[in-house]
Amino acid sequence: MPFDFLRRRPKPAEPAGAATPRGGGAGAGPARAGRPVPFDAFSEEWRLAGTMWIEGRLSDALNRRESLAISNVTWAPIDGSAGPEPAPGLKSVDPYDLILVLAGPETMPELSAEQRAAYKVRKVPFDIAVEAPPFRVMGTVYLYPGNEPERLMERASDMFVAITDAAVLIGGRELDIGEDAILVNRFYLRGVRQVDKRTGEPAQPLPGQPMGGTSWQDRAR
Repeated sequence: MPFDFLRRRPKPAEPAGAATPRGGGAGAGPARAGRPVPFDAFSEEWRLAGTMWIEGRLSDALNRRESLAISNVTWAPIDGSAGPEPAPGLKSVDPYDLILVLAGPETMPELSAEQRAAYKVRKVPFDIAVEAPPFRVMGTVYLYPGNEPERLMERASDMFVAITDAAVLIGGRELDIGEDAILVNRFYLRGVRQVDKRTGEPAQPLPGQPMGGTSWQDRAR
């Protein structure tokens, strides 16, 4: 396994004011802390799988933008030209190097009733397609009222956004991701649009005129 093999291409341009990444790649890596969870992730060229050591939710750990300890890692080219092989020298990974990270139920910690209630913030679902080269991801994103999917292209404190009921395509070929939720690195986004998930085509506006009343957009203002 070549040293620092994840970084064969320049990193994507970062929004102004973004935090500077620390660590990552091969070597001793950060000390293991937190709990072990299985992870499956994609960089520009590789699919990585193994164990990631995190505290709290997977999305929160990635959004801290700090190098994360990993173990028992295998890797394979994303083009399917070779099967997974052990990568024992890879001890940590930098979230900036990951485009997509699968998020299964085991990546969520056990929550108290109060914590579960805190996470149940009312959000609005949008069916979208995002371009994060070389990947295209289609699924549903949940946003706070008043936000539009196109704003995912803007600078924000969260580096990764969750897309549920997701399908991932590369070169027109759908990947077997094994989970229906995926975290997408917003720094790699090159396009976002609302679509009809049945066809993958842009969503068509409903015919006719509004019937009056107050919409959720009005209430959010």
